[in-house]
Amino acid sequence: MSGSWQGLKHIAPTPVNVEKDSDGQFLITFPDSPEAATDGETLAEALAEANDCVEEALAIRIVQGEDIPLPSSASGLPVAFPGAVMAAKTALYEALRKDGSSKSDLARAMGIPERDVGRMLDPKRATPIGRLEEALANCGRQLVVAVQRTR
Repeated sequence: MSGSWQGLKHIAPTPVNVEKDSDGQFLITFPDSPEAATDGETLAEALAEANDCVEEALAIRIVQGEDIPLPSSASGLPVAFPGAVMAAKTALYEALRKDGSSKSDLARAMGIPERDVGRMLDPKRATPIGRLEEALANCGRQLVVAVQRTR
């Protein structure tokens, strides 16, 4: 995939800092989310945990109604990504905020109860990706999925 991640900031690669501590653990911190950190016994484990940590950081921001920070340039640093469902939930959250729309507005557009929209936005609730795709389409957005090789 070529081009910019602009407009896709919720799924853009999130740079991570990696340090080895005195116990031999790999510590992962996030330049763009200073509140987030994780670790692992091996570098591979720590980087896998970083993906989960990115999801948790996004979930907290969504639940607290906060802005989602634009990831800085990776510039050769390792990166972490949220999973597809969390990226779609984040995209929906961002679309509603950017458009100044409410859960009620989206519910009316989709012909569903407002509580169903709330459930779609709830980071801890399982939501079928197709349902999120439909909600995003109602917000004038298209869900785009990218796959890349990890090893």
